[in-house]
Amino acid sequence: MNRTAITRKRALVVLGVVAIAAAVVLAGAAAAVPTGQVLVVEDVDTGEHYVTQPVENGSTVGLEYTHSVEKTRVYDEYRIEGETLVNTRMEFESYGWGLPSRVNVTNVNGTFVYEPPEPIMRTESLSVSPGRIANHTLIIDDREYDLVAETNASDVRIHVERRTIGDIFL
Repeated sequence: MNRTAITRKRALVVLGVVAIAAAVVLAGAAAAVPTGQVLVVEDVDTGEHYVTQPVENGSTVGLEYTHSVEKTRVYDEYRIEGETLVNTRMEFESYGWGLPSRVNVTNVNGTFVYEPPEPIMRTESLSVSPGRIANHTLIIDDREYDLVAETNASDVRIHVERRTIGDIFL
């Protein structure tokens, strides 16, 4: 083999290594590109994901349950803002422990609706203990999840995560 052939062979090997390195870097960068966000319901102790549902800014997340003392329906509504859950509305059918009693509400067919101009609260996550008596239901953009059945009544954390292409395939 002459010197020119050896030089060409080395050049091709180097070029191949550079091409592979570039492909790895590009694949890594593509895997890190955000593809959207999801609402996650995960086990507080194990981190197991029970529900993973795509959401967008402005998506509505509701938590509906039966009040433990009053035995009446309660509904808390949140709006997605980035990775924040913004509590914008409450509905309840009676005044009881943990429910607002000194706020202006509207009575809509026997249901007290509290929908203030400013958010009730903002949070990065909600901790919920789904109860068989309370019958907790999670509503994400009109899609309902029976939290008791989905989680076997395990304590959960509800939060928003940003997802990347890499998360989808891992």
